[in-house]
Amino acid sequence: MARETGQGAGRRAGDRGRYGRLSRERVLATALEVVDREGLGALSMRRLGAELGVEAMALYRYAAGKEALLDGLVEALYLELEDVLAAGSREAGPPTANASQPSPAWRAELHHIACETYLVALRHPHAVPLLATRMLAVPLARRPPAVLRDHERVLTLLQQAGLDDAAAARTHRAYTAWLLGYVFVELRAMVDAPDESDPAFRLGLHRMSAQELPRLRAATADLAEREGTEGLTAGLDALLDGRVPDGGDSPAAGGPAPGR
Repeated sequence: MARETGQGAGRRAGDRGRYGRLSRERVLATALEVVDREGLGALSMRRLGAELGVEAMALYRYAAGKEALLDGLVEALYLELEDVLAAGSREAGPPTANASQPSPAWRAELHHIACETYLVALRHPHAVPLLATRMLAVPLARRPPAVLRDHERVLTLLQQAGLDDAAAARTHRAYTAWLLGYVFVELRAMVDAPDESDPAFRLGLHRMSAQELPRLRAATADLAEREGTEGLTAGLDALLDGRVPDGGDSPAAGGPAPGR
């Protein structure tokens, strides 16, 4: 409606919905819940306002528009990651190549961050595309603080491994590419017909030419299986082994980075 009663106007001015007064944290958490249930296409200021029981205009003090709301969803993912890391829960990774020589602290923490990032992504698969699209659209300095703190955390660990600033930056780039690329591959859509019980029909193999795509058809069932954190950390170790001098296993590797 174009006009509201005095009571409706007061509700907009007071940002008070059916669940009490709004906050940025609650707006973003509710937006993430909508996306988890219905996908990114369902999210709009009007839809979010209806979910919170307020007019859409009441949300603009928490997100200036749809793009700011999408950036807020990225922020919500990284805030959830921070909460998990702060709680100290660890996803057990695979054993090191030499079980008698445990990984240095910096490498174990990189495993921890990577695994927990992966698990956050699995909990919110509909929001994961934003990790690519919003990072392409938003300059580094304007990204949400939680995202910047994640970058700082990883760079600090890489410098603790003995890398100088330039080498740490290059390795951070490779780490980010591997982590996000792995998440995107693990979450890619593979099931063509969810209600089919036959694996071949479920994956839609009948839609692929046996003559033109024989290897892809043969590999599809394996491609549909997730490797989980074991594959993630194995690839991360391969990346680090090629970039960190002596594997970063020297006694100094666990201490502060030079000049810090």
